[in-house]
Amino acid sequence: MFDTALTSSDFLFLARGAGMTLLVTAISVVLGTCLGIACGIFRFQVGPWWAAPMTFLLDIFRSIPLLIQLVLVNAFLGMVLKLKISGFSVACGVLTLYTAAYCAEIVRGAIEAVPGTTRRAARSLGLTWWQDMTSIVLPLATRVALPSWIGLALGVMKDSALVYIVQVTELLKATQILITRLQEPLLLLMICGLFYFVISFPLARLGGYLERRWSND
Repeated sequence: MFDTALTSSDFLFLARGAGMTLLVTAISVVLGTCLGIACGIFRFQVGPWWAAPMTFLLDIFRSIPLLIQLVLVNAFLGMVLKLKISGFSVACGVLTLYTAAYCAEIVRGAIEAVPGTTRRAARSLGLTWWQDMTSIVLPLATRVALPSWIGLALGVMKDSALVYIVQVTELLKATQILITRLQEPLLLLMICGLFYFVISFPLARLGGYLERRWSND
């Protein structure tokens, strides 16, 4: 007969960890996507030479492992600047910049995928740059960018497991705490994986639904 020391309180502890994972992911993805869209449009609009400083900065966040970024930013803010900033704020800030760095490249590539003839036709009809961008370019670019953005959002959700390093008790950290106390790693890791699946599955299915719907338009 199956026997476990896991209690309802332990399960709620895991659920709170999952809630923290969702919160950190949601804040980082929303803010990072907004910042990434702005950076992607800027890079496309001004060209590679003028955008070189921004590109270099974004490449830093794409190239350095996220764990190292979290450690360095947390240490710099606390030990060098002597700022008392919570681990949650550090985690959200670093993940936001990390998301923006990848999202900017996705947006730039998606905008470049819009045919130049389409943009010239829009401008010939008297549309302003803003009207052209919001009514023509971005709707078309969204279809190109969506699959990559879905993958990015899911990746950020899983990468949020690294924020334990700045004392944020997300889902994986909560699981590790219970494993240390209960000594039931297999069961707890299975429950942890189930939580991750429940969190990520709806987003993946939504992306697939939108792709199918747009491909039939």
